[in-house]
Amino acid sequence: MPESPFPVRSVAVPAQSRIADFFEHTCLADAYEIRLPPGTSTDPEALARFVLSQQAPWMAGLMRVRDALVAGFGLKTSRMLTDPPDARATRRIGIFRIFETHANEIVLGEDDKHLDFRLSLMRQTQGSASGDEATLTLSTTVHCHNALGRGYILLIAPFHRHIVQSMLHRAARAGWPQRATA
Repeated sequence: MPESPFPVRSVAVPAQSRIADFFEHTCLADAYEIRLPPGTSTDPEALARFVLSQQAPWMAGLMRVRDALVAGFGLKTSRMLTDPPDARATRRIGIFRIFETHANEIVLGEDDKHLDFRLSLMRQTQGSASGDEATLTLSTTVHCHNALGRGYILLIAPFHRHIVQSMLHRAARAGWPQRATA
């Protein structure tokens, strides 16, 4: 597979992100950044929908295994998350509830009895010698309520990191959604 001209980098959760200090105590906090090509959409919800739709086929198998394991503990399965009882009251992107949408960031996540988590997709622009460069940072923070949550995070953290990086790589290869023109 050829190297992407836009590699994914592990970075700190951006201090200006709404999830940077969301939880008083976090059991997991990570962030991955990718440079966006010129002309890419500036709409964080469109970018989130695009990135989260870029799942490799093997991810569905992992979700089936996860669902089989967590159902026995009374935790929310992907089906419960995709079609929750309060679906009419909450906006969602797949299994993720949309908590906040701002001009450059969207905050998604879920709360459950074992842990709460938030995802942020934040588009940032920095000046450079060649003009403005845009990046997209996908950050995750998790707060665990109990030993089950801490064990769950310990088990899934390596998969989570691989999944996030894979989705960003796949989004770059697929071609980012373009900015709407007037």
